Amino acid sequence: MTKKALITDYVWPSVEPEKAVLAEAGAEVVVAPNGSEETLSELAADADAILTCFAKVTERVVRAAERCVVISRYGVGVDNIDVDTATELGIAVTYVPDYCVPEVSDHVVGMLLDWNRRLTFFDRATKTKGWGSEGLGMRIMRLEGKKLGIVGFGRIGRGVASKARAFGLQALAADPFVTKGSAAESGARLVELSELLRESDFVTIHSPLIPQTRNMIGGEELGMMKPDAFLINCARGGLIDEDALYEALTSGGIAGAGLDVLVDIDPPLDHRLIQLDNVIVTPHTAFFSQEAVLELEQRAAGEVVRVFRGEMPDNLVNPSVLDHARAALA
Repeated sequence: MTKKALITDYVWPSVEPEKAVLAEAGAEVVVAPNGSEETLSELAADADAILTCFAKVTERVVRAAERCVVISRYGVGVDNIDVDTATELGIAVTYVPDYCVPEVSDHVVGMLLDWNRRLTFFDRATKTKGWGSEGLGMRIMRLEGKKLGIVGFGRIGRGVASKARAFGLQALAADPFVTKGSAAESGARLVELSELLRESDFVTIHSPLIPQTRNMIGGEELGMMKPDAFLINCARGGLIDEDALYEALTSGGIAGAGLDVLVDIDPPLDHRLIQLDNVIVTPHTAFFSQEAVLELEQRAAGEVVRVFRGEMPDNLVNPSVLDHARAALA
């Protein structure tokens, strides 16, 4: 019987790379016309696998997928997947945790440089108001010797630290799962979050979005930061309390923010944070390069093929699923 792989959503030009990989396992691809729970539940009913980017694979969708043996996430986090229900039903959940480390770390440094050198600001002012129209009254730092706080010191955080050193920045790291020795090996000094926020001139967040980290940067944390500090989030929108961030940005609590993600995954043009002059916004593109996307498509599909063949996937989120009969992984 031909296997069916349901793709809930994607943001790249085509799914031809996935189709080529999945064809090796005799699987055909069906792309959902939209990411609504009703649509996905209906299409998942006869799916042997689900590949998902941003769409919510809810409990209802997972339970509807009675033939499904694997849910493969296009990306690093799995907060859009009901992993507990998948595990209960014996469905392996996989992800691709390291595919866009160079791209995201580049993006973070790009936002830092754009803000500090006021590149976007001067570009717009020059084109709309004329040469030298804004003067030089704003705060522009000499980066050498300044401190960059990295919240979450995994692959991307370490990549940011490595690139920041080229500009003379001193890296501070806050991560409960990292030792001082390990941080030092990657060029950062491990500190508590409160110390990082107080000392840093720039702060970038790279924590996973889990219940314990939701709104981890709120009013209290923003109040610890320097008034001329710049906050960057290229991870997950839910890591920052947006009400508190708006207050800090409009009251002078912090100088600015660089946001590649917001809580609303499809925010309106008049979103209050997007409209602030002291916010640099990109539409969740930090992960993107042609090379990264091709790697992502092929690796996410490759995980599905491995599970179809009864092989252990490279990156299994829920290892306890191995005790379930449906999983049947070697």
